[in-house]
Amino acid sequence: MQQIINFVIRNKTFLLFLFLFCVGLALTIQSHSYHRSKFINSANALSGGVYGTMNSIDKYFNLEQENEILAEENKYLREQLFNLSNAEASFVLDSSFSNEIYRVTIAEVYKNSYSSTNNYLTINKGTTDSINQDFGVITSKGIVGIIDATSNNYARVLSILSKKSRINAKLKSSNHIGSLIWDGKSPEFVQLVDVSKFAPVKVGDTIVTGGQSSIFPKGINIGAIDRFETDISGDTYTIQVRLFNDMTNIGKIYILQNLDRDEILTLQRSGNE
Repeated sequence: MQQIINFVIRNKTFLLFLFLFCVGLALTIQSHSYHRSKFINSANALSGGVYGTMNSIDKYFNLEQENEILAEENKYLREQLFNLSNAEASFVLDSSFSNEIYRVTIAEVYKNSYSSTNNYLTINKGTTDSINQDFGVITSKGIVGIIDATSNNYARVLSILSKKSRINAKLKSSNHIGSLIWDGKSPEFVQLVDVSKFAPVKVGDTIVTGGQSSIFPKGINIGAIDRFETDISGDTYTIQVRLFNDMTNIGKIYILQNLDRDEILTLQRSGNE
């Protein structure tokens, strides 16, 4: 403290000059519009530079997280390509393959709701990108929903967090299937209903798409079993499934187009006639 006092005493003349100079500068800026505008412009330029630098630093420290996300997505895509050699593979990403079944388009989510009874997402791909109704939507972690409306450049996705949603799903460990629905409560959980009482249901087991529709291929992740209970009839289970996706934080998505969909639907209709 004594050193500070000594410093002030030794430099009192200079400090007084500096104080008076700042006061004079402030009065000049306040009383002249030209000087005030120049000062504001300079301050904006300075603050913009500071914010830009801070943003660059923030991006630098987030590189590890971004790299982890990219690595996970690359792992997902590579796994699908490796599975092409499997006789049961049904998820093809590259149109150069002669046996292409599913075509994938990458899109961004512009709007996402998750707290209503029937929730939707808006994405930045539409009919000009060959996107139509009843295309499946997923992320690298699991399913998101099904496209139910399109415009030229955008599409609306019916989220799995909707009471209108009903998706074929199954236990990954067996072929026991059920219907995936949402009870309208938590965005973390969906329900798998009408699962046979003979199914080997265990907490922690994975639930995947069943492949019995023309929208999603078999085996895409959905979530893990959190708990389950026997229905009143005693013949089926209702399973609480904790989603792998954080449905409150969806950014990049993948749109699945089943190139055999029209052929499958035509065949199914002919069988009902």
